[in-house]
Amino acid sequence: MVKKRKYPIPSVARFILKQMNIYNDKHSIVEDFNETFVETAETLGIRKAKLWYWKALFKTVPAYFKLVLSWWINIIFFHNVLIVFRNFKRNKSMFIINVIGLSTGLACALFIFLWVNDELNVDKFHEKDSQLYQVMQNFELANGTVTWDYTPALLATAMIEEMPEIESSVSVNNKYTTPGGVLSNKDKHIRGVGKYTSKEYFNIFSYPLIQGDSEQVLSDKHGILLSRNLAQKLFNTTENIIGKTLIGNSDLYDETFHVTGVFENPPTNSMDHFDFILHFDFLMEKEDWVNRWESDGAKTYLILKKGSNIGLLNNKIAGLLRSKTPTREPSTLFVQQYSKRYLYGLYENGVQVGGRISYVKLFSIVAIFILMIACINFMNLSTAQASIRIKEIGIKKTLGAPRKMLMVQYLEESMLMAFLSLLIANLLINLFLPQYNAITGKSLTLNYNLRLLLPMLGITLFTGFIAGSYPALYLSGFNPINVLKGKLKTSLSEVWIRKGLVILQFSLSALFIVGFLVIQQQINFTQSKNLGYNRENVIQFRWHSDLNRGIVAGLKEIPGVMNASYMSMDFIKSEDNQSGYSWQKQDSDKNYLFHSPRIGYDLIETLRIEMRAGRSFSRDYSTEASKIIINEAAVQMMGLSNPIGQTIEYGSDGDVRQIIGVVKDFHYGSIHEKIKPLIFRFRPYGETMVVRIMAGTETATIKKLKTYYNQFHLGDSFDFSFMDEDYQSLYESEMQVGALSKYFSGMAIILSCLGLFGLAAFTADKRRKEIGIRKVLGLSEFGVIYLLSSDFTKMVLLAIAIALPVSYLIIKNWLNGFAYKINLEPWYFIGTGLITLCIAWLTVSVQAVKAANLNPVDILKDG
Repeated sequence: MVKKRKYPIPSVARFILKQMNIYNDKHSIVEDFNETFVETAETLGIRKAKLWYWKALFKTVPAYFKLVLSWWINIIFFHNVLIVFRNFKRNKSMFIINVIGLSTGLACALFIFLWVNDELNVDKFHEKDSQLYQVMQNFELANGTVTWDYTPALLATAMIEEMPEIESSVSVNNKYTTPGGVLSNKDKHIRGVGKYTSKEYFNIFSYPLIQGDSEQVLSDKHGILLSRNLAQKLFNTTENIIGKTLIGNSDLYDETFHVTGVFENPPTNSMDHFDFILHFDFLMEKEDWVNRWESDGAKTYLILKKGSNIGLLNNKIAGLLRSKTPTREPSTLFVQQYSKRYLYGLYENGVQVGGRISYVKLFSIVAIFILMIACINFMNLSTAQASIRIKEIGIKKTLGAPRKMLMVQYLEESMLMAFLSLLIANLLINLFLPQYNAITGKSLTLNYNLRLLLPMLGITLFTGFIAGSYPALYLSGFNPINVLKGKLKTSLSEVWIRKGLVILQFSLSALFIVGFLVIQQQINFTQSKNLGYNRENVIQFRWHSDLNRGIVAGLKEIPGVMNASYMSMDFIKSEDNQSGYSWQKQDSDKNYLFHSPRIGYDLIETLRIEMRAGRSFSRDYSTEASKIIINEAAVQMMGLSNPIGQTIEYGSDGDVRQIIGVVKDFHYGSIHEKIKPLIFRFRPYGETMVVRIMAGTETATIKKLKTYYNQFHLGDSFDFSFMDEDYQSLYESEMQVGALSKYFSGMAIILSCLGLFGLAAFTADKRRKEIGIRKVLGLSEFGVIYLLSSDFTKMVLLAIAIALPVSYLIIKNWLNGFAYKINLEPWYFIGTGLITLCIAWLTVSVQAVKAANLNPVDILKDG
């Protein structure tokens, strides 16, 4: 007898084929493949047989997936849709609660996703984003290291000549040299905000040109590029305007420019918004100091070559400025990726410590927490309905349904619920998006493209899977014999899982409540704190024409104006800073940084800043330009016992300035920082007008101020702001967090209550017989309520005990970002505990009262 030879079938291919086998008998596709494989091996050889096996397998895969998809759609999907529909008919209230919970959770998560996605994409639109960097400076001062993005205008050219890692560079003005003013075309006069920049600008930044050649538009020192909006306003078109002339008028220039190009308006996700561009050489022609190594009159941007080592480059450029100007104050250069400046813009003592990225992380965590609460709801409500579906499960298992199939069924049901909730969530988003934009200060829209749809589907699938995972494991694990006999027992681990989910829910809810209370109190504190000056009924506006004594006097004569003055910069933004001072005959104290606003007569009086000693700037003296006024913090830092009359020196030229007054400490800028040493310098002119208006006359007075303003600013709009509103804008991020925390805390509490309601319903249903027997034996209705509420009270108390210490640490860390902050009073945490407990009691009491009112005879008869 000839022994038949055995041929080795490819094991991996055979395993894949077995997984695709939809038959269970010996005439399956696997056996057919094996027979053909042996025949091929005998006739053509084992090598060709293996090749045939793999080819045949790959040809089978599309047909298999088509068959499975058809089977799933025609049988499983519609079967599960039918089950979901039947469950809805059987228990409408639970179904509606499930949908409300999931759709609300998804809506909150998607709202946060829209905000986070917008934050993460700021300045990411530039084609060379990964190579685009900005040069930064760390100034080493005696009272700390200060980081800023101002650099010498000559740095861009020097870096590209000396650093082989740099592909191209460009100089752009800083905020102190920003071009503004009115551009005129015949009878049209439009004010705009511009940029000075050098030739490579459009090769580095991706602002598309509508008209003009990127290589030529910045070749002429007297050329100007207009944004689409500005071109439309000035010429009513963007076409055929190259070569046309405009008259530009500002504090720095009164020139005629000719149009060399038109660029697309900067997108909404750009940090920079500007209306026109002028050549940087024009700035250096008008302001000679900008063209010096000692002056930081520009910002420097670089395109690095691909693969450049950033750490190595930072080491090479660190001391570059000192090599150019040995007498320069100590500073260190380094580069930061341009698109990261928005999210990572906070530096402390020269070290990057975060920025808006902290809020991106915070809101992302909030979204995850809210989704978790919504998923826990679904789990609890699904298991609460287990008693309704016990017989269905028992029959399916008796008929041979494997546990895996039941798990898939329940997961698919949760997915269907999740996608139904997604549709409702989208309706909610479209309904409330305008209000959400008002809160966040964004212009978010729902553009259903792949960048939105893929994350949306991903979040929904994740939510459906997480929400359905525990019910799938729980419901599919019942013993069919015990189920059909009615002897279903709940294990201790299952009880603790459900209780643990409720504890987690209410821990998160308590965390939200504490956060909301503390954030609101801190915001109220920032708005009500005595700042050392009076900002009520004070307006600020820019004065763009020549300022003289007569103009300020004219402002004061307007009915309703109580006082008026001017300064060089915005008071609230605390922009004027200066170092280089020495005092008490010290050799060098030039590394101290002072707030040093340049102000005019009556500013101290207009803002009602209190004098501690000496006098304010006065028109009775003709030498005020050499006089200064300091605050108490400066007196303390300089160690002056009798400051009035003493002199300090500025700069290497020995410029002597005499102290004529000391003001009480006040907050110049945000209370995120402690009060710093300040020097008031006198200036005979200024761009920012500060006017105090009599209370109750604001509307009429502002109308008169506008008329007066227009006498000196032909065709210019009167743009003003109230100082108290400007002050609030310093805390825009905190106010947004506070507003959002209010809504998200409410959502978390509502969702947690839904979950607790589900577990209370589950418990009441499970203990029906016990309640009936106890009532027969004389238990009162109050006793039934206590019986059902006591366990939940313990769970909520445990949740509170977990949440409060965690919330204390988180909130304390957040408050550390403020130099002046509220104290963490015990009532924040005690109040949170009481609020959480009362909400839980109210939620449970609905089911407890319902159970207490049941007729024990009906309960025992049904059992």
